[in-house]
Amino acid sequence: MTYVKLLGRRSEILKRNIGNLISKDNQYGLSDQENMFFKNMIKELHQNEYELNSSRRD
Repeated sequence: MTYVKLLGRRSEILKRNIGNLISKDNQYGLSDQENMFFKNMIKELHQNEYELNSSRRD
């Protein structure tokens, strides 16, 4: 598996997990720990997308 494919797959997984947390937040709300985890996943997704875009340019 190439690095670009790995980053793409990781983005898909992060997006799915973030979507699940958004849905849970809309229905029940998130605990403080879940909220911190949610914010960290968003940061990871942005970093991952940046790395994916920069590796595609090369």
